[in-house]
Amino acid sequence: MTALAADARIVRSGPIATRSPLARLAAALLISLPLILSIDVLSASVALLLEIPILLLCGLTAREFWLRTAPLWIAAPLSAVTIALYGAQSGTVHFEWLLMRVSDGSLSLAAATAVRVLAIGLPAVALFATVDPTDLADDLAQRAHLPARFVIGALTGMRLLGLLADDWRALALARRARGVADQGRIRRGLGMAFALFVLAIRRASSLATAMEARGFGGTGRRTWARPSRWDRGDTALLVLAALIPVVALAEAVALGTWNFILGPS
Repeated sequence: MTALAADARIVRSGPIATRSPLARLAAALLISLPLILSIDVLSASVALLLEIPILLLCGLTAREFWLRTAPLWIAAPLSAVTIALYGAQSGTVHFEWLLMRVSDGSLSLAAATAVRVLAIGLPAVALFATVDPTDLADDLAQRAHLPARFVIGALTGMRLLGLLADDWRALALARRARGVADQGRIRRGLGMAFALFVLAIRRASSLATAMEARGFGGTGRRTWARPSRWDRGDTALLVLAALIPVVALAEAVALGTWNFILGPS
């Protein structure tokens, strides 16, 4: 049942949901990395506004979107509060107590930080949330030309992560059946963690042997069951992703709000 569940795929609809996983990963990087260069409200706000079509076309339902991006919606205001209280001070001071000081400069920096967290994080989560690990591995090996052994090994490890929770529950039930699970939570947890570690090593060794026996460690040219595809839609996605930070940062520079992250705040 676990193997069948691992192989089952959810069919997504939407122009971006059907794009190549490598294209979506590259698009997320193209959007996020340039926005790190500046901390200002304008560039982050423009980028966030331009990202809305991408967020709507990623193939996530409303419930999936809010659940997957919930950490960002929590982290953004928390980071803003921290920056407002302890960030660089300038202008009028509105509140001061011990080490906390709220001023015009810290409030502006806090707002920029909050919007920046959303502008960087939302497209990364939305674009990568629906990526199938197997398709991504195929793209990384065939398109990005990463070492096949590394890619396949990483994919296998990701596929086995779901088994850890099942193993933990099985160990807990087995210990409870033996009457050793009712006392000493810390000691029980450490014992189960060690048992899980040993079980993971044994499974990894068996899997490595099986993969070697099937020729996964061969030095010859590898064939792939699922050829990686790349079309004009993937290229268009990269172009759109590159335009978002370019427009956002150009607006910030033109209107004088550009605040280089390594420069004076």
